[in-house]
Amino acid sequence: MKQILQQILTGISSGKIKILVLGDIIYDEYIWGNIERISPEAPIPVLEWVGDNSALGGAANVAHNLCQLGAKVYLVGVVGADEHGYKLKERLKESGIETGGIFTDPHRPTTCKTRILAHNQQIIRIDKEITQPIPDPIEVHILEYIRLIGPEMVGIICSDYLKGLLKESLLKQLIRMAKEWDKLLLVDPKGRDFSKYQGAYALTPNLKETEIASGIRITTEADLERAASSLSQLVNCHTLLVTRGKDGLSLFQKGHSPTHIPTVAKEVYDVTGAGDTVISLFGLSLFLGYDPIDAARLANVGAGIVVGKLGTAPLSRRELAEYLTDQSLYQSKKALTLTELLPIVNLARTQGKTIVFTNGCFDLLHVGHIQYLQKAKALGNILIIGLNDDNSVRTLKGHPRPLISQEERANILAALGCIDYIVIFSELTPEALIRTIKPHILVKGGDYALDQVVGRDIVESYGGRTEIIPYMAGYSTTGLIEKIVQNYV
Repeated sequence: MKQILQQILTGISSGKIKILVLGDIIYDEYIWGNIERISPEAPIPVLEWVGDNSALGGAANVAHNLCQLGAKVYLVGVVGADEHGYKLKERLKESGIETGGIFTDPHRPTTCKTRILAHNQQIIRIDKEITQPIPDPIEVHILEYIRLIGPEMVGIICSDYLKGLLKESLLKQLIRMAKEWDKLLLVDPKGRDFSKYQGAYALTPNLKETEIASGIRITTEADLERAASSLSQLVNCHTLLVTRGKDGLSLFQKGHSPTHIPTVAKEVYDVTGAGDTVISLFGLSLFLGYDPIDAARLANVGAGIVVGKLGTAPLSRRELAEYLTDQSLYQSKKALTLTELLPIVNLARTQGKTIVFTNGCFDLLHVGHIQYLQKAKALGNILIIGLNDDNSVRTLKGHPRPLISQEERANILAALGCIDYIVIFSELTPEALIRTIKPHILVKGGDYALDQVVGRDIVESYGGRTEIIPYMAGYSTTGLIEKIVQNYV
């Protein structure tokens, strides 16, 4: 199987594949803080702001996934004449996504979901949106744009969040044009009535959406097969791919027996964005002419990788390649660049998770290191290791250190269950890394006084704290090296 999936990945990576993504564009916003008191103005809690961030949501997230996988993406949707709409367009452009098909409706706001969090839970979500169908003049502009670029596309993906863009009249013309151009059209559907998707090549609902649209309660695979058959007949689609969370994917095709694909996920941290990954990989593979079963298997691999990460950070070709070839020391995806790590850290904050940071060379790992790292992990939810690269270890420790290369050290650390993420840095101190990551807790091992810990002032400036964890007596890398030399050299 891996050989076939590797061929698909090579096809994805071989050139700029043009894909049209059409759907509801959403601005996801997160605000988090602490609640310690009640307002004197009313019997309500007061949130003391700690931080905030934002992310591409809805169809914009699908477009981002496809772009990261190597496609040239043309996103079509509607935003309001407001700050959120401006920010969305700027972020999309920065990601390399074509925004010529994003139209502004001055009479509706950009769909924005603001989540306010404190103490490890979401307090409230504020939805700023108008879900009425888009006005006819904007629909006309959208169809004109699609007619202009459509023939150049290898395929079309529709992402429906029921925010008014994918109205029945627009879908009807879009599906007709796709057939006229001999292009596959896939839909990630939503709602009770799937009849508006009639004529689409494939749909990718999740289990709950399949239940709602079919009216069949699904408790067994037989129930699922009845529900899928009902929807396939209603929509007259060739393929229905149902995402089933921990149970993997189920593929239903006209004239074929169902194919049930078990999940490949080893750890599940967050299912957010898994559906976007599925339709991105499934669509890319189908557009390249591969069999739906092989396309579904690759989508399943991608979903398995994504749910093992925090947040909606898009899946990359490198991650897929590493999984399929088993050749990377970074296969676990715990070792990340700082650019890859920051979106994960930001999302962890929005979920109220406590981020713990420590750093070191970790050259010749011993039981003292293990105990120290386990104690550090126990202080919070996410443990991040700043790992000195080979040059900085050489400067700090002298020749011939390090004895183990940075890649090997990262791989050894990644095997420890207490460690969530590793980021390699080249500076002699982790000060810049701490300033960027902004951990809640900074941990240092040994007999340091608090005022000797590099980065303590940074962490405490925004309300964090520093912890000292003593090392186990009698254990050190230097001592281990000396023991080896004395006994074996």
